[in-house]
Amino acid sequence: MEGEPTAELIRAQLRRLRLKAELSQEEFGKLVHFSGSQVSAVELGQRPLDRFFLKRADEVLGTGGLLMSLLKLAERDGQPNWFRPWLEAERDAQQLWCYHPTLIPGLLQTENYARTVIRADDMLSDDAVEKRVAVRLDRQAVLNRAQPPKLVAVIEETALRRADEGFRGLMAQQVAHLIECVGCPHVSVHVIPADVSTHVGLAGPFSLARGSDGGWIAYLENQLGGTTIDKDQDVATLIARWESVRSEALPQRQSTLLMKEVMTSWT
Repeated sequence: MEGEPTAELIRAQLRRLRLKAELSQEEFGKLVHFSGSQVSAVELGQRPLDRFFLKRADEVLGTGGLLMSLLKLAERDGQPNWFRPWLEAERDAQQLWCYHPTLIPGLLQTENYARTVIRADDMLSDDAVEKRVAVRLDRQAVLNRAQPPKLVAVIEETALRRADEGFRGLMAQQVAHLIECVGCPHVSVHVIPADVSTHVGLAGPFSLARGSDGGWIAYLENQLGGTTIDKDQDVATLIARWESVRSEALPQRQSTLLMKEVMTSWT
């Protein structure tokens, strides 16, 4: 991300705002709890952009959150090319349908759950993990906008119950978050009970987004990344499979009761 134009813009804005405030690098460093040499390294691109640093810089310089907003854009710019079309579709969607056979969909993940899932890839550095967590949480902002999309998520009961002793507290937090989410009129979560042994969705996760023009776009995840689908025939196939998956799931009220029962069973 550090070579992206948006990241360069952040560094330029940081320096401009610091000079406008008539602060030396040493003076500014004391205010944001960094050394003057660290401030210099950030401005020169010799040190990665740090979320804590930029958050403190926004507070000290009174930017109204400008630097953190630019950081979110830089993190989006740093996403692989295959993911960017789906990010655009997700942000512009009026309806979102998500199904995952083994995990909670990303738009409904808590920060701790997201970090644990992402960290399961042992090829990622700690810094890469945190950047991916930040992007995933940033995506969830679509659900909090003035006119949010209608999100319908279908999950498996087995995904809810994946909780050994070390994972149980995290999962309790995650399931509680799901129950809180369904309290919003634009979010529905439906659970496929464990006694449904097989259905078409088990072939893999997928999501669908309907834009303001009424057209649908789909997204398929895989081990190497994902693919955005926009061919009418392929999208129609996935819509049909969604309807099949959705028909296997419990209604909202029963799904919520099942989620509560799962939490009760842990205590």
